[in-house]
Amino acid sequence: MRLTVLMNAGPWLSVPPPGYGGIENVVATLVPELRRLGVRVVLASVGTSTLPVDERFSVFDDGQFAALQRPYNQVCGISQAHLDGVVRQLHARDDIDLVHDHVEAVGLATLAAMGPAGPPALHTLHWDLTKHPELYGNLDAGGRVRVNGVSASQLARAPGALREHSVGHVHLSTPLAVDADRAPRREKGDYAVVLGRITPGKGQDLGARLARRVGVPLVLAGPVGPYHRPADLAAAGDDARQNPDVRFFADEVAPHVDGELVRWVGTVAGRERDDLLAGARAAFFPLRWEEPGGTAVVEALALGTPVVATARGCLPELVEHGRTGLLTDDEEELGELLLAASLLDPAECRREAARRFTPAVMAQKYLGLYEQVRQGAPARRLRAA
Repeated sequence: MRLTVLMNAGPWLSVPPPGYGGIENVVATLVPELRRLGVRVVLASVGTSTLPVDERFSVFDDGQFAALQRPYNQVCGISQAHLDGVVRQLHARDDIDLVHDHVEAVGLATLAAMGPAGPPALHTLHWDLTKHPELYGNLDAGGRVRVNGVSASQLARAPGALREHSVGHVHLSTPLAVDADRAPRREKGDYAVVLGRITPGKGQDLGARLARRVGVPLVLAGPVGPYHRPADLAAAGDDARQNPDVRFFADEVAPHVDGELVRWVGTVAGRERDDLLAGARAAFFPLRWEEPGGTAVVEALALGTPVVATARGCLPELVEHGRTGLLTDDEEELGELLLAASLLDPAECRREAARRFTPAVMAQKYLGLYEQVRQGAPARRLRAA
């Protein structure tokens, strides 16, 4: 029997996303490999999504990312409206064998609340699991809904009730890892790059300060709140400070940005992103949180760029210290490691990415989790027509 999976990417960004979009990039990477393996995919996303699938549906015509950090009473209906559309689809059809959900908190709670009327479901946890303690700490989703992490360290920090619903973890992947071990060596510049949304947990303020101290040019590449380009943020004026990431950037990061030694270039995507990463002496992760997944980490390795990072979260799982990167528990030592990163061999990074982080590896692991979830779920009780 051909497996049909409803892939719930959520209402925030199109799939693939136009630039930044960690979860949406994961979905865009996973789905083509699943379809190559014979899985039929029904995508729940927004109307601007262009990823080839067997079917798609949406509640919103375009992504709602710009609303994501507005006050709760202004945006609390967005995820719920999207999930209402998913539930309507599940009630209206009987061909969905499994739901693979990626919507934070609301996706898990909604699928659990469906009870026996819902198909088996796998909810992937992409974020910090110290969030939502009342939900995760008291979860009872029955035998139909299971969760997986994107790293072992992420699940190790999860509340016990959430771990009891876990079927394991699957590391993230990137299409850049395919045949990365055969890619020609790229010429390296003298700069380091921090790739990702500018937010306190990513530590761009620390990274900028350390880079200035040791004299290594640093490029900060990623959005500030909903603003993807410096010109967009400048045009937004003082009203933009209502966004916490904008306040963090303005107060803690911008004082270090001089346009020369430290630059913020906004969101980069596609070839521009790849060239920026491939040409860097190091991909820099001065983390202040327990990084759960690390998409940018595996992208950097696939492009032959060693990782310099705080040894937090998934980083020790993804990076071999002294071979594919340099890790430390000492924030102040990070700057010195930036200088040492040029001694590592980019070919080792590419070989590791080709072995561990291809979409084919990720898809095969998810197929195994799908089977676990389906085998463990009770028979579905459909509503009468």
